[in-house]
Amino acid sequence: MYIPKAFAVTDLDALHGLIEQTPLALLVSQGEQGLQASHLPLLLKPDEGEFGTLYGHFARANPQWRSLAAGAEVLLVFQGADAYISPSFYPAKAAHGKVVPTWNYQAVHAHGRAEVFEDRERLLALVSALSDRHEQRRERPWAVSDAPTDYIDSMLRAIVGFALPISRIEGSFKLSQNKDAANFQGVQQGLQQSERPTERQLAQAMAALPPDA
Repeated sequence: MYIPKAFAVTDLDALHGLIEQTPLALLVSQGEQGLQASHLPLLLKPDEGEFGTLYGHFARANPQWRSLAAGAEVLLVFQGADAYISPSFYPAKAAHGKVVPTWNYQAVHAHGRAEVFEDRERLLALVSALSDRHEQRRERPWAVSDAPTDYIDSMLRAIVGFALPISRIEGSFKLSQNKDAANFQGVQQGLQQSERPTERQLAQAMAALPPDA
């Protein structure tokens, strides 16, 4: 990923934070059929390995898991909030007009090679943990154990799991850090007034930046 110095994020906690906030990742690998990509929910175990380990599963019918089993390198893309930045946000537009549109965003890329697994108990633990993570905020959370055992067994036979120790991780949080204070504040205020929740989320991320960012 091309990352200008002003937008580079190296703090592992910050990178893990965006991963945790991203419910669906893009997994890309190279296989016999060329480049393949799948959108998958993943589970991060931050304390496993140098940069953490990611867990997920494919539908068995999805041939991409075979490229992982063959040892292909994997790229995982975690896309956070993003927003179009209008030149009208900048006070500089009125001062001299030398401004153009851009796009702000947060993204993390993780790389590694995965271990594929198919045993029932490990798959059951994985899907249970994924379900618990996304059900926990519900008033009456659903659990895998709510479904009949024979039905769950049939579902487990239809998937293939993987564990991917992260070997390299990089992040780009493009939040107008390269602008002067007045234009930075103009962008932040413009996003705060947006009707899009993700754009207001990006304004909050700008507000959380350290003063010397």
